[in-house]
Amino acid sequence: MGHDHGSAHGPVTASAAYRRRLAVVLVLTVAVMAAEVVGALVSGSLALLADAGHMATDALGIGLALGAVTLAQHPPRGRRTFGWQRVEILAAVANGLLLLAVAVYVLVEAVRRIGDPPEIGSGVMLAVAGAGLVVNLGGLALLHRGRGDSLTVRGAYLEVLADALGSVAVIVAAVVIATTGWTPADTVASIGISLLVLPRAWSLLREAVDVLLEAAPRGVDMDSVRAHILAVDGVLGVHDLHAWTITSGLPVLSAHVVVTDEALDAGHGGRVLDALCVCLGDHFDVAHCTFQLEAAAHAGHEAPVHD
Repeated sequence: MGHDHGSAHGPVTASAAYRRRLAVVLVLTVAVMAAEVVGALVSGSLALLADAGHMATDALGIGLALGAVTLAQHPPRGRRTFGWQRVEILAAVANGLLLLAVAVYVLVEAVRRIGDPPEIGSGVMLAVAGAGLVVNLGGLALLHRGRGDSLTVRGAYLEVLADALGSVAVIVAAVVIATTGWTPADTVASIGISLLVLPRAWSLLREAVDVLLEAAPRGVDMDSVRAHILAVDGVLGVHDLHAWTITSGLPVLSAHVVVTDEALDAGHGGRVLDALCVCLGDHFDVAHCTFQLEAAAHAGHEAPVHD
């Protein structure tokens, strides 16, 4: 006996509301990347070139995120009972891996330049980085609200944030070079960019992998969930209790719930199911729940192992 409580199985994800904003940010990112490539070639700045490479990777990452959000809107069909919603998490993993790769590359290139810094055109470097910072701040404003709702949007937000911090580092290096002539500032800025990116990329990757491993959603304590289920009137026990996340904003839960014979004989199964779903929705913000109600005598027909 099962019950499905919450929104329909339609392909509505937390990222869908930000699809247009992601598209705008993608266009802005590509424009800044192109300007930084030209500026790096003209000025000879590694920091500017590193930031351009970072922007190129971010453009790819945001493009992946945008494509994933679009795919996630396809309706469930055939064996894909949740549609393509998990693609958003795969895109978040790809973004995290790309961020890590770029950060390591920038760090290696910066170290190679230590002791042999080239001549740097600080004026071009400053102008391009300043324009990039303005555009990045606009991108952050577009994605700020969605960063808490969706891993995909959060990944794009972190990428734009890293770009903004990278632009700041390039600006500072350009000012130092222009005022003091100390060209190693460009190398220092490159190292700073990579160190800013690494922890954010790791955090995104770890959270996305948790979703792929079907770990319990953040903020959902399974012991507390079990206790709330057992507190529902008519419930004797619970086993096969699982909670996981399909994609951002879509936590789900399933469980086998043992209820009293009196409740089942009196036809109160519906009341127990409603109470369970209200409890889970109110206390843990898990609206998509599936419960199998069982009589105590049914235990002999179950698989030998339960959690």
